[in-house]
Amino acid sequence: MRPAARWTALGAATLLAGLAFDAASLPSPFLFGALLVGLAAALLRPAELEIRPAAFTAAQAATGVALGAYLQSSSLSALGDDWLPVTLVSAATLAVSLGAGVVMARVTELDRPTAALGMVAGGASGIVTMARELGGDDRLVAFMQYVRVLIVVLLTPILVALAFPGHHGDAGAPAGVPLLGTPRDWLVTAGLAVAGAVAGRLVRLPAGALLGPMILAGAVTLSAPAGWFVVPAAIQNAAFAVIGLQVGLGFTVETVKQTGRLLGPVLLSVVVLLVACFGLAVLLEATTSVSLLDAYLATTPGGLYAVIAVAVGAGANTTFIIAVQGLRLVVMVLLAPIAVRRLVGGERRPPPPPVPAPVR
Repeated sequence: MRPAARWTALGAATLLAGLAFDAASLPSPFLFGALLVGLAAALLRPAELEIRPAAFTAAQAATGVALGAYLQSSSLSALGDDWLPVTLVSAATLAVSLGAGVVMARVTELDRPTAALGMVAGGASGIVTMARELGGDDRLVAFMQYVRVLIVVLLTPILVALAFPGHHGDAGAPAGVPLLGTPRDWLVTAGLAVAGAVAGRLVRLPAGALLGPMILAGAVTLSAPAGWFVVPAAIQNAAFAVIGLQVGLGFTVETVKQTGRLLGPVLLSVVVLLVACFGLAVLLEATTSVSLLDAYLATTPGGLYAVIAVAVGAGANTTFIIAVQGLRLVVMVLLAPIAVRRLVGGERRPPPPPVPAPVR
């Protein structure tokens, strides 16, 4: 099969997988679906396909703009006088995540950059995108991140129903962003992506192709009128698909075996993280005017859209929850590179070697 035909088949399989996971209301369906499709392709026909660096950089920049757009001024204003405890809880979540990563590195075969990034609670797509640049194994980081997200998505409705009787723990998915948007949405997204990526590289920002556009998009979103622009779902899905394929195509049989060995410790770490975040929810309830249900959903470690859906069904304060979750997502992605580099010091594993071209 010629390269063009292989890429066409891979693209079609990625589209179908993304649509299937989207219908199942899974988080980041196109990233997760592309990762699985790339994994299957890598194991069945190794060393045949590889994402071009330019395509991956473009996907990073588009993802950064999408993450920056979470900083809606209307949502952040809902924090009111509670901004200080919310900020402290967000910082504490990052500290707990990094602490879990340090423990994970000590009791398993993982290096510290991979373990720390894999345990960061929030912004899974952004963390996976920057993992390779920060010296982590993006394949194992993606595995750990999506185990956490899937556990949160599956457990949150059940826990809400058990811990908060009288509230419903299930709901349809919240309304998403438009698929195509307007021409202005495309132009603004492209402009922010290019300008942010260039600026990020010029100032030597860690993971500059992601964080540069994210910071610039956040600044524009906060200063512009509400709803002035959105990142169309078509752009987000395409960027997530490229990132998922980049990670999936890097898998090998040995990496798959390694994920199997790590499943037990990762599950235990996620449970510990869930308990710690519930403790932070208790603190948030004690220091703000929100209920324990609102605080719990606001501090749940991941699964943003699933948590919002549960919040709607439970009659919770969705505005506050969106504000806290969105702020934490940006804080996690923005501070994770700095925190991980300070945490690991001189330990920095080389990224996985490029897959050699097939011999014809």
